[in-house]
Amino acid sequence: MNFKYKSLMAAFSLLCLSCAPLKDSGTQTDDVLPATALQPYGRYNLNNTQDLELVSSAVHFGFSFEGDEARLYASIPNAEGHNYLQYELDGAYQKRVKVSGTSTEPIVIKVPTRGRHTVWVYKATEAHTGPIAIQKVVADDIKAIQKPGAPIIEFIGNSITCGAAMDPSEVACGTGEYHDQHNAYMAYGPRVARALNVNFVLSCVSGIGAYRNWNSDGPTMPQVYEKTDFQDTNTQRWDFSTFTPAVVSIALGTNDFSHGDGKKERLPFDSARFISSYVNFVQLVKAKYPEAQIALLSSPMLNGKDRTTLQHALTAIKEQIDAKYPADKPVALHFFQPMQASGCTGHPSVEEHGILADELTPFFSKLLKDQVKS
Repeated sequence: MNFKYKSLMAAFSLLCLSCAPLKDSGTQTDDVLPATALQPYGRYNLNNTQDLELVSSAVHFGFSFEGDEARLYASIPNAEGHNYLQYELDGAYQKRVKVSGTSTEPIVIKVPTRGRHTVWVYKATEAHTGPIAIQKVVADDIKAIQKPGAPIIEFIGNSITCGAAMDPSEVACGTGEYHDQHNAYMAYGPRVARALNVNFVLSCVSGIGAYRNWNSDGPTMPQVYEKTDFQDTNTQRWDFSTFTPAVVSIALGTNDFSHGDGKKERLPFDSARFISSYVNFVQLVKAKYPEAQIALLSSPMLNGKDRTTLQHALTAIKEQIDAKYPADKPVALHFFQPMQASGCTGHPSVEEHGILADELTPFFSKLLKDQVKS
């Protein structure tokens, strides 16, 4: 073989290598699913490097793969912080997974048997905890998947809706960071959706209210709802054409009734301001989703006089909205049974979210059936 022939063969070999499918460097059989191929449910953002930033509580995406292992590459913008994902494997919930700011290693999802497997990954924490960026998922014959076509329920609310302060199984109440006890997957909204085999999104912020927050005058939910990450200072607005819910559930009021931290001046609850702000917010939601059924929920954390006052206010809100939109479906109301919550800082626990979900499932089932009939 002469030198010229050797050179041609080497060039041809290099050309063939450059045409080969790109694989992850981990193993030769693994395929790479880039973040841009994922199909998330909930609020998200594709950043400048085309990573998928998971923003809202329980925003989730799915994929299937062959074999006994998948590797998920995730990061957070705060090098000194941490956040949490959680996942479901072949229809069974697994666990929360900590994403540390300094970690460069992938999250390894191991399965006991080889074969075709399905994984759904959820953000365990809320938008204000910060985004989790997904770069890619690596596994054999990996494919992004969508959930089956089904109605969507959007759950709007506060810390209860987010699943905050409910799960001290890994970090005890009163220790660690606030988001260490978040478990959005086990919150009442996702549990209702799973019971009814429908899809869901969560739009929630801890401490937020309709006209005032837990310990401040704002920004309230009406002021941040249109922002992708529910941050008033953010100029990025959410694209409401991304999904169209059949039902929008709104659960605000707990924080409007709060007495705050006892240090900052807190005026008595103003029913007129609450009703006015809430009515305006429902109108905003109806402008985004004209065909959606609106449902207003009370608070499981309010009892006695406050519980009665909130119920009267929600009834007044319903009457005003129904009068303004006589051709639309009437606003639906659900008043929670009283509950003495036993989770962190008086929030419902994982088990108590199950009680709330059981109470709500027939309510939402009827609303969805009525939507189908119409």
